[in-house]
Order: sequence, then C-alpha cells, then structure tokens
Amino acid sequence: MQTIQVVVGSKRRPKVEALREGLDLFAAALDARAQFEVVAEEIAGGVRDTPLSREEMMEGARRRAEALVTRAREQRKSWRYFVGLEGGVDVMTEGERRLVFLQNWAYVTDSAGCGFYGQSGGILLPKALARSVVDEGIDLATAIDAFANGSGIRDAEGAWGVLTRNHITRQESYRVAIINAFAPFFNVEMYEKK
Repeated sequence: MQTIQVVVGSKRRPKVEALREGLDLFAAALDARAQFEVVAEEIAGGVRDTPLSREEMMEGARRRAEALVTRAREQRKSWRYFVGLEGGVDVMTEGERRLVFLQNWAYVTDSAGCGFYGQSGGILLPKALARSVVDEGIDLATAIDAFANGSGIRDAEGAWGVLTRNHITRQESYRVAIINAFAPFFNVEMYEKK
C-alpha cells in the first residue's frame, strides 16, 4: 500500500490533530488505495502573530504552504500535500459598530501546484478581548490567557473553546478549515463541473 505524506506547517497539537481528524474523514476520497501520514514542520507565515484581517490570515496560510513546498524541494522530501494554517481576527464594521471575528484559515496545495483555501467560520470576540488584540496589539494567545484567567489556552481549547464553552475548540475550527480547503481535491467532480 502506498503512503502519501501530508505536511502541515506547524507542530502545535491542535493544528496537527485537526489535520489528522480531517484526513480520517476524507482520505479515502483522495486515494482509497493509500494510507496517509501527517508530517509536522514548523514554518513561519510571514504575517504578524495575530493577523488583523481575512486577507492577512489567507496570506499567512498560503505563505506557510508555499514555504513547505520550497522546503520539500530543497530537502528532497516526497510530501504530496502541503497545508498552511493561520488564525487571527477579521475586523469589520456594521454602521458605527466594530465587529471583530476570530477565524482560522487553511491553504492546501499539492505537489502539482494546485491550491485552495478553506475557512473555519467565525466567532465574535467580546469587546474587552477585541480591544486587547486590535487596539493594544496584544497577541491573541497572551490576550486570551489574561481574559480567561488561564495559561496555555492556545495549545488546549484555544479562544474558540473559551468563547463557545468548548462546543467548538481551536482544533475543531482548524479541522473545518482543512476539510474546506481539501474539498476541491477530494470532490473533484463537483469542482470541475461545467
């Protein structure tokens, strides 16, 4: 049986496990005769620690995936799919009201250079947390620890878990983004329909 390696640009547990869970769901649709292996590689996204727009999150996810492609070429790795993940906030206005949504984005490209984005959806940040992140420039990982009187929340349930009482965790939100980004690969007939 052939082994297909899928590399993700992070060693953080919620991101790696999100990819594993996603692959458990759709790997057979990618290739029913193969087994899939997740490889975790730490790689920078080239954006600020907490991106403050959808565009910046998308850019960070894409840059991570593209940096993995470069690393694969340089190190002669046989990775087939390259997954870049980026979380942050999307700052919007509705009339006079500012809305700040926590989002996660994925960008997946294959060894042939075909790539797609996926998004997690979003959850509104409480005003006090939004002020810390957007106005004071505090990284979300630090801000959520202070906001929730916790420590290491980013590597556990994440801000998603804190805000949804663990109905949706950081890992789950990344899993959704990953599935969405892989959809054009595992559901080709729908995406190539004319």
